[in-house]
Amino acid sequence: MTALLTRADDESVRPDPVDARRPPTDREATLLGRAMPADRLRGWIVTIVLTVIGGVVRLQNLGLPTDHNSPVFDEKHYVPQAAQMLRNGGYEDNAGYELIVHPPLAKDFIAFGEWLFGYNGWGWRFMSAVAGTLIVLLTVRIARRLTRSTLLGGIAGVLVICDGVLHLQSRMGMLDIFIAFFVLAAFACVLCDRDQVRQRLAVAVREGWVGESQWGPKLGFRWWRFAAGLMIGLTFGVKWSALYYIAAFGLLTVFFDVAARRAAGVQRPWVGTIRRDVAPALWAILVVPVLMYLAAYWAWFASETATDRHYTEIKNLDPGMFGWIPPALRSLGSYTANVLHFHETLLTPKDNPHPWESKPWTWPMGLRPMLYYYDGNVTGCGESRCLGATMLIGTPAMWWLAVPMLGWGLWRWFFRADWRYAAVLTGYFAGYLPWFTNIDRQMYFFYATPMAPFLVLGLVLALGQILGSAKRGFERRGTGLLVVSLYVGLVVANFAWLWPILNGIPITNDHWQAEMWLPSWR
Repeated sequence: MTALLTRADDESVRPDPVDARRPPTDREATLLGRAMPADRLRGWIVTIVLTVIGGVVRLQNLGLPTDHNSPVFDEKHYVPQAAQMLRNGGYEDNAGYELIVHPPLAKDFIAFGEWLFGYNGWGWRFMSAVAGTLIVLLTVRIARRLTRSTLLGGIAGVLVICDGVLHLQSRMGMLDIFIAFFVLAAFACVLCDRDQVRQRLAVAVREGWVGESQWGPKLGFRWWRFAAGLMIGLTFGVKWSALYYIAAFGLLTVFFDVAARRAAGVQRPWVGTIRRDVAPALWAILVVPVLMYLAAYWAWFASETATDRHYTEIKNLDPGMFGWIPPALRSLGSYTANVLHFHETLLTPKDNPHPWESKPWTWPMGLRPMLYYYDGNVTGCGESRCLGATMLIGTPAMWWLAVPMLGWGLWRWFFRADWRYAAVLTGYFAGYLPWFTNIDRQMYFFYATPMAPFLVLGLVLALGQILGSAKRGFERRGTGLLVVSLYVGLVVANFAWLWPILNGIPITNDHWQAEMWLPSWR
């Protein structure tokens, strides 16, 4: 660690063994904050057990339901495109199926599942289930890092397993679960980078040379920030919504750096951050994702017959001042402009809106879920007439608390300077607020998928405050534990109640009606 953080005029500085045994100074203690829990083994046991449970839950009967052995809902776009990519070696080429309006990476993953299991429900959903399972692992570790509590990390794992949105999206051959996974992975890297920066500055404080420059010390290469850029780049290779996370997480790292330099006693923390940190941050959080985005098109570049691969040559477009750019990149640029036009003009018809369309103000509480599949003529419910359905619906015991969670989190952020809520809400709003920029566009509840893990993390932070510190006494801690336990039990029961309409299990019409709690769910 010290080798990465040394004085500019003395590369031989090493910590004194005596200094290493001294109690931390106030600044050092402020920088380091609460230590991570010492129960590392138990932490990983909890993580692995919950991840396995999450995997079993998501993989259970994964191949059903289907639309007569074909994909359902928007799977009909991505599953055949993935099959094209599997056939061609990584690119779509069906000129008669021009609706290729997202980057290729997630379809590469779907294609891998189809290669493993064939063109069936298991094949086109397997990698989504893997991503959804890994979200459980990430959520446990992130919550444990945020709260410094293995118990709360485990509670986060239970909640994320029991979220209906993440559960069903993990069982669909669609793109959004991959966005949720890579965004959450990027967020985890940003948090690890924050802790690493503070540890490096704490070394400088302990050794007494943090103030030798008014801008503070150089922090060396920050691998976790670089990893965050890689994860955002993978998100960019799935959908363009990664652009908002580039901005959000880039700003978050800058503010983390300013706060760390100020805590370390740097004379000019803002200027120091701008001079020392912003340029490397732009490289890691902006340039790396763009390069990753281009890399996602490797098969497209290598092909001759991919969709719009030779667009500029076929259309004989005048490059003008961009003639110095290779034709392949210009074709990708024109292809991208066409896709952007598609998204900008994908408006809600005033006279014929999609029956399950919803606007973003309904998403935090999941007031307008989506019906993915419905068959009113199935068997297996114990009666002569049964139905099967899958509905994308957020577990109400969590989603109906979104507005109070957001209000409490904003209060903690702005009036208590609680960086944990600031970080979580940054991730939540990066996936939410951009949708208000074009309200006339067609929108659906599944766009809220990346918000779900951050909802869970916000709820867990609040549960941690309800639980209270062990130092506050047995009675207070016991009462908090009772409330938290009752709430987690309510979430599990709520998820179990929704299970039939999340998995397409045959049920009676009366059961279906009992599942429809709100008029807006119908």
